[in-house]
Amino acid sequence: MKLTRRILMGAAAGSFLLSTGAAMAQTELTFWSWRQEDKAFYQDTIKKFQEKNPGITVKFETYAPENYATILSTALAAGRGPDVIQVRAYGNLETVATPGYLLALDQQNVPELANFPEAALAAETLRSDGKVYAVPFAMQAQLVVYNKKIFKDNGVNPPKTWDEMMALAQALKAKNITPFANGTATAWQNETIVGGLLSSMLGKEFEADIVSGKANFTDPRFVNALAKLKDISQYFSPNFTGVDYPSSQQLFVAGRAAMFAGGSYEVANFKNQNPTLDLGVFPAPILKAGDQALIATYYDGGYAVNAKSEKKDAALKFVRFLATPEYGTAFTNTLKNLSPIKGIKIEDAITQDVAKLAENSMSYLMLVRFRYQEPGGSVLLQSNVQKMLAGQQTAEQAAADINKGIATYYKPFQK
Repeated sequence: MKLTRRILMGAAAGSFLLSTGAAMAQTELTFWSWRQEDKAFYQDTIKKFQEKNPGITVKFETYAPENYATILSTALAAGRGPDVIQVRAYGNLETVATPGYLLALDQQNVPELANFPEAALAAETLRSDGKVYAVPFAMQAQLVVYNKKIFKDNGVNPPKTWDEMMALAQALKAKNITPFANGTATAWQNETIVGGLLSSMLGKEFEADIVSGKANFTDPRFVNALAKLKDISQYFSPNFTGVDYPSSQQLFVAGRAAMFAGGSYEVANFKNQNPTLDLGVFPAPILKAGDQALIATYYDGGYAVNAKSEKKDAALKFVRFLATPEYGTAFTNTLKNLSPIKGIKIEDAITQDVAKLAENSMSYLMLVRFRYQEPGGSVLLQSNVQKMLAGQQTAEQAAADINKGIATYYKPFQK
């Protein structure tokens, strides 16, 4: 009798353990992203999360950046899609938040939102209802990345003024060194070049005047800056109008160009491809002494929860984990991208430099201000700068076309 009872009790205990183990393994979250190059980091992050939350597993899936928005929108419109979504910011956030695809976040369901500055949360806020729909993941900066060895070998220093940069580029070219690896065949690179090279020349006051409607894009400050960009383009990659983004990256990674005008996110990619590179960063050169040196900054996107997920509680736990200083520190030091989370510790010297430069910045203007309606400011800037640098139109014509497109919906320009 006692043996039978023990057998029954043992069977019941075994059944309980098995059912508990099954229950713990039942909650599998899907997490989608366009950041294919960051897959190893996210897999490591997921491992750490799962160790702290043994009842939850996370399946990470990535898609090509150029196809991601379409694949995601199609899935969400069909009532499917992942439980946790890496989303874009500003106008691109609105395309998935406005239809109700995302769960609204606040300090009740994600108390860690208190860890973020207001500007970061604003990038993930839907304008129509004022609610936050994603936990911000990165602040990016447009500036100039340079090869310290090439500078040292040629006895030159990072330029502070535009004239110094022109003289530096001329001196390097005279020694058969390509000054800038940049090409313009990939349209969106034309916008990063503007942000990386012209921000100090445009300035915060210009941005404020554009936002208030006191000025528009035919303003001489903008036209003259575009003309300066045309001047410096003679020092871009040889035959730069036919050089696409990957090719320009490879030129810099191979140590065959001294500078690359683009995003702070390039640093980790360059170092991963060529660990021997000794890199530095500097802001867009000022036009004249006394001007403020600036970089262009924006928030790159965030982590959101699918409003139709049947696993919202688990998804919120994961998103909350992605909002902690512990995660932000790992993100920053591994990917060399600046997490906006307060209290992170930056170990990498060049990332510390980017953070310091970010203390003096203006918005990455078209992305932050004019990607909410069509034609988007980024598309207008990219296409017109591309044509201008190819010699197909003047700086005045490029500025006028950009202004005309934005004026179709931006009331301050319709006076």
